Amino acid sequence: MYMKGVICYYSSAGNTRLACKYIERKVSSCSFDLFNIHKDGAPGLDAYDVVGFATFTDFMTPALRMRQFILDLKTQDGKPAFVFNTFGSNASGGTLWHMRQLVGGKGFTVIAGHTLPCPESFPPLIAEGKGFEEHPLPDEVAAFDRFIEDLDQKLARITEGCEPEEDDLGIGVLTRLMSAPPRFFARRMMGQNKVDAERCTSCGTCERSCPYGAITVEGVPSFDEGKCQSCWACYNHCPTKAIFTSKLKDAGHYPRPNDHMKHVLGE
Repeated sequence: MYMKGVICYYSSAGNTRLACKYIERKVSSCSFDLFNIHKDGAPGLDAYDVVGFATFTDFMTPALRMRQFILDLKTQDGKPAFVFNTFGSNASGGTLWHMRQLVGGKGFTVIAGHTLPCPESFPPLIAEGKGFEEHPLPDEVAAFDRFIEDLDQKLARITEGCEPEEDDLGIGVLTRLMSAPPRFFARRMMGQNKVDAERCTSCGTCERSCPYGAITVEGVPSFDEGKCQSCWACYNHCPTKAIFTSKLKDAGHYPRPNDHMKHVLGE
């Protein structure tokens, strides 16, 4: 028997997606499909033997888009799953623990989890010189490889008929108690969304990249501040840098994995 799996991921700037592709290449006991929760619609999980959930850390917790995705899934009956998150220069906080709780709460058996340091994709921190450009470091890649090897062995045992076993992921009590800062901090850090009309080409990239449906392009983009979650996807991905905020302009962009990230994990 050969296992078939899917990794459901949310990746705004591409770091998490690149790491998921790395997992997919390294695991030998299971063939994985990659599922982009922002673009690929609703997944048919019944076709898979194991499910991975991967996101970046957003203010020390799983990104809101990933939390919404998990909560909308139908309840499972012990299907094995693993959780994974990336983070930049800020602490990962309780992201992995909250992912484990969310996924376990939907009836999955969480068998493994890992957190990977990556280059920062949050423009205000990059602009402050906290870009984390050289991560993951060699020891962090080695730890990632050990996680993948352990996951591979667990999947192989399940293939041989062993029951999947819950893993507490080795997360301490203090980490479990961490909660996200109030979301208004994110709005305060971002400031009001603005558009440089002379730069804007009305290409619609910002509208397509927004995971919360907060942007409409009719001529120049307009923003629904009530829907905006200050994820900076529109700012990062605007090809002409026409989008800026009352706090930041022409600095800190991270639209895709940097050369170091691509070198250590492959593209």
